[in-house]
Amino acid sequence: MANKILLEVVTPDKLLLSKEVEVVVATSIDGEFAVLYGHVPFLASLAVGEMRFKDGGNTEYAAIAGGFAEVTGTKVTVLAEAAELAREIDVNRAERAAERARERIEKAKTEGRDYVKAQAALHRAMLRIRMADKAKL
Repeated sequence: MANKILLEVVTPDKLLLSKEVEVVVATSIDGEFAVLYGHVPFLASLAVGEMRFKDGGNTEYAAIAGGFAEVTGTKVTVLAEAAELAREIDVNRAERAAERARERIEKAKTEGRDYVKAQAALHRAMLRIRMADKAKL
């Protein structure tokens, strides 16, 4: 594992990914951070956002829906509320989720429903669509 860091992404349902990579870049609630082999240990609260990782010149993407990242000098463990690898995202499903969220937002404006939850659902759906688009590049 010389000059590589082990990346593990875990959700409540499964171990999504366990792979040695050169660099991990994720979005915390304080902004984006990058981790290389030998990084100083830290913990970060993750925002709903993009995670990317690079190995051998190939960059892969994932949509992360909040959680925590634990960084050591040799490993990054992401404990995510939900996560999907970009290459596995069903774009049609994400677009339907975005449309449902937009409808909920409109209803929230007129019926007093939970606007914040609807906005968060739209944000997650749009993230998934963006990550799926990046996987196609």
